[in-house]
Amino acid sequence: MKAFILGLVFTICFAGYTVAAVPQKGETITVKVNREKRESHSKITVRFVEMVEDSRCPTDVQCIQAGNAKIKVRVSRNGRSRMMELNTGRPNEPSIFEGYELKLTALTPEPRSNIRINRNGYLATIAIHKAY
Repeated sequence: MKAFILGLVFTICFAGYTVAAVPQKGETITVKVNREKRESHSKITVRFVEMVEDSRCPTDVQCIQAGNAKIKVRVSRNGRSRMMELNTGRPNEPSIFEGYELKLTALTPEPRSNIRINRNGYLATIAIHKAY
């Protein structure tokens, strides 16, 4: 009977126990169009090859959808390289290279209705962390 009560107490105490997600350790790099940067932890080099599309909603306009910006990057590590496209409007789309996930977390400047952005004037912020 004692074993039953003890088991019941443990079940009640730990029934709602959940494991918290461990934050993924990684770094962020910022790179301009036609430039490259190397992330020190993963040793991944990212070259911002081109701005493919920018349909983001201008900051001074009210839009129904946020839109999307798509960039093309060449990522390389240990003699291997691959072209990838990263998007701002598709955050759940994984981009994995050599065991690391890359995400486009910011792209500046943000569009405005009265300003035309030079295609070479973009600055991409890319998060790189170990893919699990």
